[in-house]
Amino acid sequence: MSLAKLGLLGALLIIDIVFVIAWIRAIRSGTVPRESPTWSDVPIGFVTAFLDGLGIGSFAPTTALFKLRGRPPDELIPGTLNVGHNLAALIETVVFVTVVAVAPALLVCMIGSSMLGAWLGAGVVSGLPRRRIQLVMGLALLIAASFFVMANLGAFPAGGVAMDLGGWRFALAVGVNFVLGALMTVGIGAYAPMMVMLALLGLNPLGAFPIMMGSCGLLQPVASLRFFTTGRFANGTSIGITIGGIVGVLIAIFIVKQLPLAALRWLVAAVVLYASLAMLQSARRERLSRVAPA
Repeated sequence: MSLAKLGLLGALLIIDIVFVIAWIRAIRSGTVPRESPTWSDVPIGFVTAFLDGLGIGSFAPTTALFKLRGRPPDELIPGTLNVGHNLAALIETVVFVTVVAVAPALLVCMIGSSMLGAWLGAGVVSGLPRRRIQLVMGLALLIAASFFVMANLGAFPAGGVAMDLGGWRFALAVGVNFVLGALMTVGIGAYAPMMVMLALLGLNPLGAFPIMMGSCGLLQPVASLRFFTTGRFANGTSIGITIGGIVGVLIAIFIVKQLPLAALRWLVAAVVLYASLAMLQSARRERLSRVAPA
């Protein structure tokens, strides 16, 4: 393994130790309430992290399930996604960065740019009003559902054979990943857009996996540090998602490994489409409640 990858894994370990310490301190200080997971939190974490381990993604399905059951509040969903799915993303990062031989410089620079985007993005999201978050997430879920449909229809680019990018392609990939890292803090999953971008630039689709997993694995704890400061996440739900997610991702990666992904994507697309419409309807109700006469 290259020194760059060893350094990356070392940074991952340090950041996640800081993540755990900051989470405990936020609970002890009263910034977030001392909550326990409910009966549905752990299964949601299990199912969505299982899908994530298969490369489908976890943010859109989790948001959809949150909307189906009616909690947590919409403004707490972005923080809950980043906090709750972080340790499952840690496992994915270790596995895929270790196994897949993508160019270390590309891997490190893309992950670094996503972390910077997440740090800046989380600072903005933590102060957004509920309706703004509802609108952004509603539109994002529509886009996510479209990506699932496009994948099943074979509309994604096939990608190339390269495991590295050079010149303007390298710079563009790093720049776009900065934006995707910022969008992750609003609850917008990065797997599908990142996969499409790298394929268009000629990267081997296999090479996208450590970049995708590594970006999420390092940007989520960075973003979470912001959410710990503001307390803008559902603590009990995040704990449940973490517990279920660790089990789900381990089973997906080491035991199941392969399922009929097309059928799963159609199912996820339908659920995510429902969640998108529900989120946009919530934003509409929020607007009407503000303009209604007293």
